[in-house]
Amino acid sequence: MKTRAITGFFFVAVMLASILINQYIFTAFFTLVSFLCLNEFYRIVKTANINPNRIAGLIGGGFIFAGIGLHYVLEIDSKWLLIIIPVIGSIFIAELYKKSETPFTNIGYTILGLAYAIAPFSFFFGLAFIKGEYSYHFPLVFMLLLWSNDTGAYVVGRWLGKTKLFERHSPKKTWEGFIGGMLFTVFISIVISHYFNDVTWRQWASMAIFISCFGTMGDLVESMLKRSLNAKDSGSLLPGHGGLLDRFDGLFLSAPIVFAYLYLISN
Repeated sequence: MKTRAITGFFFVAVMLASILINQYIFTAFFTLVSFLCLNEFYRIVKTANINPNRIAGLIGGGFIFAGIGLHYVLEIDSKWLLIIIPVIGSIFIAELYKKSETPFTNIGYTILGLAYAIAPFSFFFGLAFIKGEYSYHFPLVFMLLLWSNDTGAYVVGRWLGKTKLFERHSPKKTWEGFIGGMLFTVFISIVISHYFNDVTWRQWASMAIFISCFGTMGDLVESMLKRSLNAKDSGSLLPGHGGLLDRFDGLFLSAPIVFAYLYLISN
């Protein structure tokens, strides 16, 4: 428990600092995190005798996130992102030279890694630039609401939880915890609306509901992934917490939804 608390404290501190300091630190930190998450994904699927093309996938993921980062931060034309096309093509071609009985399984998991680990962080990264210039407000509030949902769901679930939410994939989650987490997250969003006026309190509350619903679903999807691969944790990078995929599971489905919502109401 002590190791878990110390690790969690320092990781959260570094993450918040990367968001608050400036756009360059923010870009560097989440480029690294997305890259490590993708590598962790490829490592965990290999335990199930699946052999994704890790090198091509990591190169492709690096180009995707770097291209988005350069476009937002340095306002460089993102057309060079088209290089991802030959990178994806190389994933197919490389399988021709492998002696594998399941080539399309390998190809599928290689591309799935990009969709699962890189795309969500790209949308989260975009939250900081959704109004044109860099602002830490949206990514900061996103993380605060995501943590609020986890905290509220855990406390209420431990206190009142009886009705299983999705026992097949996550035996400990309950409907009571889910509802409690959502209500707590909405409450926190209303408090935040008194300090950040980027959008109205109703829109902050709507963002909280999206994060609560899709963050919980993201957690369940990651649990489904681990169960399908017979893995307890996605990795061991964070002592006491498992891997990065375990820490960011709530972001993977909620970040694209929140980005789409904020983009629509901002434009």
